[in-house]
Amino acid sequence: MTRTIEELIPDYIRGLPFYVPGKPIEEVERELKIHAVKLASNENPLGPSPKAMEAARAVLGDSNRYPDGGTHALRHKLAVLRGVTPEEIFVGLGSSEIIDLASRVLLRAGLQGLTSVGSYAPFSVAIRASGAELVLVPQRNFTFDLKAMVKAITPKTAIVYLANPNNPTGTAFDAKQFDEFLGGVPDGVLVVLDEAYIHYALSVDLRHSEAAYHKRKNLLILRTFSKVYGLAGLRIGYAIGQPELVTAMNKLKTPFNTSGVAQAAALAALDDQEHVTRCIETNATERSRLSAGLTKLGLRPVPSETNFLFIPVGPEAKEISDELLHKGVIVRPLGWMGLPEAIRISVGTAEENDKCLLAMSQILTKRAGKSEFATR
Repeated sequence: MTRTIEELIPDYIRGLPFYVPGKPIEEVERELKIHAVKLASNENPLGPSPKAMEAARAVLGDSNRYPDGGTHALRHKLAVLRGVTPEEIFVGLGSSEIIDLASRVLLRAGLQGLTSVGSYAPFSVAIRASGAELVLVPQRNFTFDLKAMVKAITPKTAIVYLANPNNPTGTAFDAKQFDEFLGGVPDGVLVVLDEAYIHYALSVDLRHSEAAYHKRKNLLILRTFSKVYGLAGLRIGYAIGQPELVTAMNKLKTPFNTSGVAQAAALAALDDQEHVTRCIETNATERSRLSAGLTKLGLRPVPSETNFLFIPVGPEAKEISDELLHKGVIVRPLGWMGLPEAIRISVGTAEENDKCLLAMSQILTKRAGKSEFATR
């Protein structure tokens, strides 16, 4: 009997969707011959900390050497900052690698992984890629319906993925809601809490999840250096979890998964609280201004706790995104995330947000004119 390599690929892998990255700004500018601003990937428009850049440059000359595969310095520093032991810290490629590893460690055919409709797409991909059954719970008002998620847990459920604040809707749940949710989750079900955007959430207690972690052994907290620290291009993040789980993930991770440059930059970024504060404050100001501007244009952005805005715009979401693209504003249509009538706009600098508002105003005005003409 002969077989092809393709036939060896399991059906649950064949059926996985591709992750759709935001369109690179260089590609847009080259194709359309325009100056563009990228407001599609929730990047920090203020860039990395100067201290982080200096630290990265200092070790660049050592790139012929393999990095510290145990990320000892970074794990020890994070352990002190977070009030845990180094053995409870896992350092990975942003949050994405850790999301995948958690499913690879705990899930298999016959088990279930649970998350929400309208949440971060890699949650669902990680569950399906493990061969387990994906269970999706509908949101309520663009927010995780935690009560419904507790009810959806079965004896087959091994892992639950949450994002707080949520991507792409920008909403968050509070400490009381989270505590009530945890109280209903069996000890044998791991709760993966992705807090990639937590620094931008002015109404959410930064320390609460860590307090909950000390009370519960079935919680894995994810943080990243990609957002408020501005190190998205270096791909580095970390998790706080029980040593047994961290050990299992370390057995499956790629050797030397994070570069020496990324580790050095992350270490230095943790020391630059002034830069972090500036990024948080600037985002809060510009988020409010961008939201107000879009509201004035007749749109209804969902109140956000992140560095982006989620905007339901109707069935023409993809067309509006394309029209913005041709005006040099790259935003994120969300059909690939199961939200075909919404777009997501990252909060940029004041100048970038002004360009976005002007372009959106022109597009909506033109559309309103066409609509008026069509009804005559």
